[in-house]
Amino acid sequence: MTHKYYSQRTGSNPNLEGLPLEDTIDLFSRIFDQLRSDGYFDEAFGYWCIDADHIEGNVKDIELEMLLGIRKKNLWPISEYASSYSEDDFLDVIEFLYHYVSKPIDGTMHSYGGCGMHWETFNKEEGKKFYREKINSVLAHYKNKFELSSKGEVLHQPEQGFEQIFTADVPSKDTNVIGRINAATTNFRRHDSSIDDRRQAVRDLADVLEYLKPQVQELLTNKDEKDLFNIANNFGIRHHNDKQKTDLPPASGPV
Repeated sequence: MTHKYYSQRTGSNPNLEGLPLEDTIDLFSRIFDQLRSDGYFDEAFGYWCIDADHIEGNVKDIELEMLLGIRKKNLWPISEYASSYSEDDFLDVIEFLYHYVSKPIDGTMHSYGGCGMHWETFNKEEGKKFYREKINSVLAHYKNKFELSSKGEVLHQPEQGFEQIFTADVPSKDTNVIGRINAATTNFRRHDSSIDDRRQAVRDLADVLEYLKPQVQELLTNKDEKDLFNIANNFGIRHHNDKQKTDLPPASGPV
């Protein structure tokens, strides 16, 4: 949303900080209905034909697939259960759908009775990209700030001004270093991460820093080095002792 309307500019809009969960889920449900109507889930979930009724897709039992993957009941059909979703349910369903969306490319028009397109060729990567764009446009309105990553994971959005820290390329050619940094930042930002998960992520980053210490020492002042390892060692993150400070804030939102 690029244009700020009158009530947003004057501060009188009741949803300046974002929409509540119920309204955000309603937006999501309507976007999902549009995508399904446009054929983005025909390959996976099938479609309706005026002559043949429901034509199955690759997933024969969507409720079963959700139960096996998410381990929750009462999520499907979305039109029936969305109004009772918790935040976790909502974000779980977003991630689930990411793995089954595909862009319709080619098919046959069934004109009888206004039946419509019977899609036969699909592109999963293009479908995922478009789905992610649509979902992130919905999540941008939510009061709790999340985003759907290119890997299909819902993550906490970084606070304003810290985005580049999470999107910058890792300045290393060491695949082990790159892998550990990327895994740690993802674990830290996951929507369901606990304080222990976040502490472990910071611990992993501290271990990478320790590994790189000989290479970066010439770039750091003694004070810089001391401050960095003070964070890791004196706040209950790496080495445990009774002098450490462990009263870290809860993982209640983006950091």
